[in-house]
Amino acid sequence: MWKRAGLTVAAGLAVVTMGCAQRQPEAVMVVEDRVYAVTPASIDVQTGIMKGQLTDMKVTERVEKESGKVVSPAKLSGKLMLTNSSADQTVRLIEGQIRFVDGKGEPIKAEEKRIQSTTVKFSGYGATERLDPGQSATQSVDVDVPADALKANALKEVQLDLVYLPSSFRQERMRLPMTLGAAAAAP
Repeated sequence: MWKRAGLTVAAGLAVVTMGCAQRQPEAVMVVEDRVYAVTPASIDVQTGIMKGQLTDMKVTERVEKESGKVVSPAKLSGKLMLTNSSADQTVRLIEGQIRFVDGKGEPIKAEEKRIQSTTVKFSGYGATERLDPGQSATQSVDVDVPADALKANALKEVQLDLVYLPSSFRQERMRLPMTLGAAAAAP
């Protein structure tokens, strides 16, 4: 009985909808990705006891095909692989901050209307959230790029400020004096 009532209502709605005047189809906005070449596409990085590579870099923005209007601002994406090269220090990665720098050595500022996210948060690289000597971590990078950095010859370099906490890696032995008495018969 309940099934019939549900079907009847659905059929009734379909008839009502079909009886309405048809509207003109709205224009569909076609969005495409505009990809900017990054040279070099991968780069070696090193600071203090941390070394690694930033790879698979590309800058992508989404634009309306017909008008060229930016739908989604440009983003730099890639993979950051870091290795703790220390022989005796454990590292806890906190975050990275990316800055886009012009030919004069000045940071390229973001537009006033846009909130810029240039922070790389490190997460999920281990249950203990640390990198022991020789261990590596890989983190995806996905940060906003200021529109002025996309202009020809505007960008000179990208700076990565890495925040990490090093601590001494120590392995110690504890000696616990212990003796065993004679075995007793179990009751």
